[in-house]
Amino acid sequence: MAMYTRLAPGRYRASEHTQGPWDPASQHLGPVTALLVHELALTAPRPGLELARLAVDVLGPVPVTDLDVRTDVVRDGKRVQCLSASVSGGGREHVRATAWRIRESPTPATPAAAPPPLPGPQGDSWISTGFGYGRATEWRFARGGPGETGPATAWGRSRVALVEGEEITPAERLALFADSGNGISLALGFDTHLFVNVDLTISLFRAPAGEWICLDAATAIGPSGRGLTRSTLYDLDGEVGTATQTLFVAPR
Repeated sequence: MAMYTRLAPGRYRASEHTQGPWDPASQHLGPVTALLVHELALTAPRPGLELARLAVDVLGPVPVTDLDVRTDVVRDGKRVQCLSASVSGGGREHVRATAWRIRESPTPATPAAAPPPLPGPQGDSWISTGFGYGRATEWRFARGGPGETGPATAWGRSRVALVEGEEITPAERLALFADSGNGISLALGFDTHLFVNVDLTISLFRAPAGEWICLDAATAIGPSGRGLTRSTLYDLDGEVGTATQTLFVAPR
């Protein structure tokens, strides 16, 4: 079973593989973000324009139900292109997003950080057994571990397809994992506090490749109910960009 089944153009049915850790009736933002990248790739495609930034605002929990994804072109330039997208379901809009594509051209690249080591297979843990998204993904920790507080470095790959019958792309794989920074770098106990992100911003200086994505993540909690997670993103060739999440923090 894939995370989503296409019902019609722009319309999808979510499976249990999209379930998040806070509520089994709500989706993890990772699959939702990957689905946005999937639909945006079908919107005004132009050879040579690659995703450079994706900003996602979460207007409310995304239910595990049928979803409609709508996209539009905000600015259609030859060298840069801006797109918008939204996700709705059950009669409500749940997510809005803005994406920037930038034309590829030869540039003198600065040295990029080497990737952290990819550990060998690791046993099951709460992150792989406790909820649908966790069971649909494989995680290997190079630093920290499931349920441990503090900064963490972890590699992930999907065990299932994103959209039934369609090959998942490297950009979709990265989007699938970029929202997990606050989940792997716990600053507070999962059983005692909520630390739910209200947004996700992914910025890339090169296109990702391969099936493995790494997050080197750290979370800071402020004194008044807000937090921030910063993640450096890698593939097996090295650093590709960053992801940030603004967190709503509260006792359970």
